[in-house]
Amino acid sequence: MTNPPESELVHRELNTEAGNPGVQVAQAVADIDGRDATELTTIYDCVDGVLDHVFSNPPSADAQLEVTFSYEGYRITVEQGGTTTFVKVE
Repeated sequence: MTNPPESELVHRELNTEAGNPGVQVAQAVADIDGRDATELTTIYDCVDGVLDHVFSNPPSADAQLEVTFSYEGYRITVEQGGTTTFVKVE
C-alpha cells in the first residue's frame, strides 16, 4: 500500500487531557468537510471507546501506539500523543 501524497493529508492535534477524543475527531471531520457535527454518524460505533482508553490510560511512550479506523469517508490515524491524520478515501 502506498502512502497518499502530503497534499491529501490533514493533520490535527487532539487534546489528550480534555476527554472525549472521539468527539474531538468527529468535530475535526465536520470542520474539514464544512459540515455541522450533528450531521455525522456517531463515532462510538466506529471506535467503541478505544480512543478514550488510549488517552485515559496511555501505554508507555516507547510503545508508539496508534489507532487507525475509517469514519465518514476518512481513514483516520490517532497517535497516543494526540497527533491525528485524516485521509479522504471516498
